[in-house]
Amino acid sequence: MSTEPETTEDAEPGTPTGGAQTEGTEGDAAGAGEVSEAGGTEGEAAGSGEVSEAEGAEGEAAGAGEVSEAEAELRAQRAVRERIEQRKAEKKAPIEAGTKLSGKAADLLAAVRAVESGEKPVATVFEEPEPAPRRSAPEPVRRPQPLAAEAVAASTAPASAAVQAVRQVLGEGGAPEVLAPPVAAALGEGADELLRADPWQLLRVAGVRPEQADGFARALLGAECGPGDERRGRAVTVWLLEQAALAGHTALEMPALLAALAQRGVPEPDSAVQDAIAEGDALVFQDALEETGGAPAPAEEEGAEEDEERPVRVLVGLERYALAEESLADGLARLVNSVPKQDGSAEDWERAAAAAQGSTGELLRVVAAHGLVLHTGGEASLTEPAALLTAARALGLRAWAASHGPIGRTRFAALLRRSEAAPGTRSPDAHSPVATVAGLLSGAEGPGRDADGALDLDLLVVLDAPQLDVETAALLTESLPDGARLVLAGDPGVLWSVGPGRVFADLLAARICPQVASRRPDPGPLGELVSGIGIGELNQVEAPGKEVVIVPVRDAGEAVHRTVQLVVDSVPRAIGVPAEETQVITPGHGGAVGTRALNAALKERLNPGPGRFGGFDPGDRIVYSPVPGRALPGRVVKADAEGLHLSCEGEAAVVPKERVEQSVRHGWALTAHQAVGSRWPAVVVVLPGDAAQALTRPWVYTAFGRADRHLSVVHGVEQALARAVAEVPAKPRTTRLPVLLAPQISS
Repeated sequence: MSTEPETTEDAEPGTPTGGAQTEGTEGDAAGAGEVSEAGGTEGEAAGSGEVSEAEGAEGEAAGAGEVSEAEAELRAQRAVRERIEQRKAEKKAPIEAGTKLSGKAADLLAAVRAVESGEKPVATVFEEPEPAPRRSAPEPVRRPQPLAAEAVAASTAPASAAVQAVRQVLGEGGAPEVLAPPVAAALGEGADELLRADPWQLLRVAGVRPEQADGFARALLGAECGPGDERRGRAVTVWLLEQAALAGHTALEMPALLAALAQRGVPEPDSAVQDAIAEGDALVFQDALEETGGAPAPAEEEGAEEDEERPVRVLVGLERYALAEESLADGLARLVNSVPKQDGSAEDWERAAAAAQGSTGELLRVVAAHGLVLHTGGEASLTEPAALLTAARALGLRAWAASHGPIGRTRFAALLRRSEAAPGTRSPDAHSPVATVAGLLSGAEGPGRDADGALDLDLLVVLDAPQLDVETAALLTESLPDGARLVLAGDPGVLWSVGPGRVFADLLAARICPQVASRRPDPGPLGELVSGIGIGELNQVEAPGKEVVIVPVRDAGEAVHRTVQLVVDSVPRAIGVPAEETQVITPGHGGAVGTRALNAALKERLNPGPGRFGGFDPGDRIVYSPVPGRALPGRVVKADAEGLHLSCEGEAAVVPKERVEQSVRHGWALTAHQAVGSRWPAVVVVLPGDAAQALTRPWVYTAFGRADRHLSVVHGVEQALARAVAEVPAKPRTTRLPVLLAPQISS
């Protein structure tokens, strides 16, 4: 273990072992709920119901004391002048943020915006420690604007007349009228009439909670409104299924759904579920269970005597996820049961495999003979998919790789270039065959599609496979042509997808196709540390080059101070990594040491400015979410009448001013779900005292594993870190993929 490092006067080299490195924290942030992971966009204060960002705080308390008429007149004139100047400034400013609502309307709007922007997680109805934000299908964008998802949103926006009609109904019910566009988009044609007839349809808008919809319904319906209203029961049932999807489940077991409905004040939960099923709002499934252990099992053929005796589990789910899971199962079965296209002889594949070493050769041999292959391993194992892609392209296959995000794409492209430059290898062209998953599906990146609409390729290697949710995975498998090979590669220890499902984990458990485990460990002290975490051990590691540094802190204020000191001064001076290449990772957005507090402190030191453009200035480091669930790191270039101009890994994006608040946030500090799929030369992981309840082994594994050269841990959770690594695995998700796959795979 190295001597005391130069990075900070209180730092100690090594890895956090949960020992007495801090004398405890006093819980400076308002509770552990404020730092729960939301994937991607993880959030704060789950279940608070009414979170206000103090938007539009106008006016001071009236009646603060007696004043003369002259003084009152002067104050009134001053207030008028201030309002005039404010309006002028607002007209000049390219970006406008916030509203001027108050009371319950402001609370409802704040709750909606908090969910849209990822600042607030979904309700913790199902006690998911890493609730995931709402995820939409990848935006159908085309070159030359691969990130301009707003253009698509604008083309499908509801008509102004429809929005105005909804705005009137919202006003009658006391809801914020600015919710009219999302309500009109969610409910479609005749949204105003539907909302008037069934006010609980307001729950279709992300961020609206049942108690808020109840208040809206009471204002519209008066005495007709009651907790036993069947319209309320159906709407709350659908809302609970949406919350379950945000927490990662593709369906809910019936007893769990009924219990949640009872907690929400639905007097007859069973009738509410049956009504939702009868109206087509939800689907019900019966999956056979094994008699020993209760694991799902494929149902027997109709008429089999065993069916009457075998226990079943009854599941309820939303149609979109049920169809996606069934489509995914069909697509995977097609790959497993098909004969891969044979470009190059078996001898050619064997020669390439023999020239490779260890598990790389094993991967080549398996892919040569199978349509679906799983590959597992850490960062170092990426050299094996790179070697596979190089060999396949040398054999004449149209081979492509797809990563989760642009940073992963850039890193793998560089790795691929090194692989192609190795002696004895060649690439058929200089174009890098690497895309992002979203870009590949939208057509903005990749080989494009053939005349039948399938991806124009023979082999697809999907990196960061644990990040595939059921809908994205279904789109990928549906897009593959007959005879194509699919390799899903990733580290099974990282956080799962922000969308519903656990596709990679389900496939690993189902064992329906060959699996190749890399035998290439991640090198150095960081590799040793992260590998130990993956098996539940938080080990001390020797860090002679200050690869791992622990910074004990006592409270939230010290945690923020030490984090800024590390990024701005200590890491650049002692490690040689500049601030722009250092990433801060913390468990949540809210609280005294969440991303918002850390980003504010880091902006003040690294890029101070008035934040004139919706809180942003040119040069600000940001993370951009073109659709919920995607996080693209980048920087602010400028702002003008068009909106906020960003550069995200070399790709330009323009965010209209009305979308800035919900899709752009500062990015010096991220959550682990936002950081997954990316790596940086240096990472500072912040663990404040109130983060203890949010920590899990996958979270720690993911956060610590984002560092290439150096990891600093701002440590204030005492023994909770070691306990999380040893005892808190990923929370199970309810999915149907294994039971759907079993009967479709031929023996």
